[in-house]
Amino acid sequence: MAYDAIVFFDLDGTLFDNDKHVLPASIDAIKQMAQQNILSVVSTGRNIFEIQYVLDETGINSVVSANGSYVQYEGKKLHAEEIDPELIATFTDYANRQGDAVAYFNNRGFRLSKENDLTRPNFKLLRLDAKVDPDFYRKEPINFMNVFNTNKEDQYTAEFKNQLSLVRNNPRCLDTMKAGVSKKTGIEILLSAAKLENIPTYAFGDQLNDLQMFDVVDNPIAMANGHQLAKEKASYVTTSNVTDGIVHGLKHFNLIK
Repeated sequence: MAYDAIVFFDLDGTLFDNDKHVLPASIDAIKQMAQQNILSVVSTGRNIFEIQYVLDETGINSVVSANGSYVQYEGKKLHAEEIDPELIATFTDYANRQGDAVAYFNNRGFRLSKENDLTRPNFKLLRLDAKVDPDFYRKEPINFMNVFNTNKEDQYTAEFKNQLSLVRNNPRCLDTMKAGVSKKTGIEILLSAAKLENIPTYAFGDQLNDLQMFDVVDNPIAMANGHQLAKEKASYVTTSNVTDGIVHGLKHFNLIK
């Protein structure tokens, strides 16, 4: 169907409050937009299995997940990347030599190469049960990974240049995708495949993995709690994720009353 506007929402630090819940006012705003022929899309580093409760409570069923690695529109799969198992094996071997753990994801679940002092707090914060299975990627298609370290983005990027894209999404790990894959490419795939080009687009985000998303939409909106680079790239900085920043931003652009 044709829409009058499209709004992309990052989750952590954006649509989520600090307890990983969507504020009631934000849910009401999304439902109000649906009645006004405005499409809401979740655009996240998370995978679909992690966020089904968000989709259920907001009524959103279009998602750019795993930083563009898995895309669905109106509940149906549009596109899924798949990282070559031999590349994953090489990557895991390199990570093991660094003492770093790797998490392997698809839209249904995930497993860890090993647990350590970075993986445990990470998945506790995400409220996910992290199981170890270093051979998971040989049994399941993998479209997204995390590698756990606090300061090695340049090192990993240099080692896997032209093979993988890595971006820091939190202090504990790097989101890892096929080379060139990002929220931007996921959004481009959704807009093209669903024939939604030439419709005004908006995006709310807060972190470095939102910068490329900001490049592809007409109106990038940064959260007050966001990274300084996100604020600099935004056309509007709204209030924080815990002070109804979503509602304030939508009202600023006259997307809700």
